[in-house]
Amino acid sequence: MSKIKIEDVNLYYGEFQALKNINMNIKENEITAFIGPSGCGKSTLLKSLNRMNDLIEGVKINGRMLLDDVDIYKDIDASVLRKRVGMVFQKPNPFPMSIYENVAYGPKTHGIKQRSKLDDIVEQSLRAAAMWDEVKDRLKKSALGLSGGQQQRLCIARAFSVNPEVILLDEPTSALDPISTMKIEDLLVDIKKNYTIVIVTHNMQQATRISDKTGFFLHGEVVEFDDTEKLFSMPENKKTEDYITGRFG
Repeated sequence: MSKIKIEDVNLYYGEFQALKNINMNIKENEITAFIGPSGCGKSTLLKSLNRMNDLIEGVKINGRMLLDDVDIYKDIDASVLRKRVGMVFQKPNPFPMSIYENVAYGPKTHGIKQRSKLDDIVEQSLRAAAMWDEVKDRLKKSALGLSGGQQQRLCIARAFSVNPEVILLDEPTSALDPISTMKIEDLLVDIKKNYTIVIVTHNMQQATRISDKTGFFLHGEVVEFDDTEKLFSMPENKKTEDYITGRFG
């Protein structure tokens, strides 16, 4: 079942067209990867899915993006949308506060004040991010004292804390070492049964390891979108083949 439908979407930054006629169905409980060279539109599309581009001046978007068949630009309030569609960025960005407060921050802003409820949410979110056992004895310590890999998993836990349906990840492992990367990849594969996941990655091996579907972007267009295994083993488009075999990019 499609969780997100993208229909004839064009996006402009002022005069520059960053996305050209994008059509895509993103299925529920799958990992969808966006690959392609820098500046090809993959992060722009990702950020459009929870309206992060609203914050940039001069952005114009047409076409439709639907979440559960509801238009996210016309019929869903941006703050409600961002609760349903969480975002994890390339560089870990924990708040300069305790590990506990980082995870409790979202639920608090959505009106949950009861300590026992917050305790439960913090524990469940950290367990879901596979880091409860690592941090349960230092929840009051600053999140900035965690390693880079732990900080990124904390940011994922923070995304979980408001109980989203979709998680968007913009190159979440590009700043991390191989062991931290593997932990996050294992985590994403494990949690897709509960979430719909969209990940932008420069790492094609990562796309082949964890994603169900892959979209290859070039110059603001989706050149090819297919089952990951098929796209990497038998691409239909010569440009896709050239990119994945390293002829450019």
